[in-house]
Amino acid sequence: MLTEEELIAAPEEEYMNEEQVEFFRHLLTEMADDIRQHIDSARKELQTMQYEADELDKAALEEERRLQLRFLDRQSKLLPKIGEAIKRLDSGEFGYCEVTGEPIGIRRLLARPTATLCAEEKMRQERKEQNYRDD
Repeated sequence: MLTEEELIAAPEEEYMNEEQVEFFRHLLTEMADDIRQHIDSARKELQTMQYEADELDKAALEEERRLQLRFLDRQSKLLPKIGEAIKRLDSGEFGYCEVTGEPIGIRRLLARPTATLCAEEKMRQERKEQNYRDD
């Protein structure tokens, strides 16, 4: 299997070849497994938290619970995105912008393997959103 360095060093003409697809499949599968493990351990931790009689302890515990629930929410939202990315791998669409069809780029995919937009399109959309907020 390719290393990140080999992936980055690969010529552009080899973009999303079989080895690169397998690299990202492995990466996404590991991400999903890690997230599931983190979700399970966070849920168990939430179940074992006990309420304290002291008001300060209660407040600290509630804040910790709130942070755990926020973490669980974020992780739970990421799992379907990983599943969608794996489906795009299967269909040959992974690594290409869903709007322009241009390559997303290896570096961007390494930073965000669930990306569906190339950097240029993402910036265009963010500028559009900013313009709507400014109006």
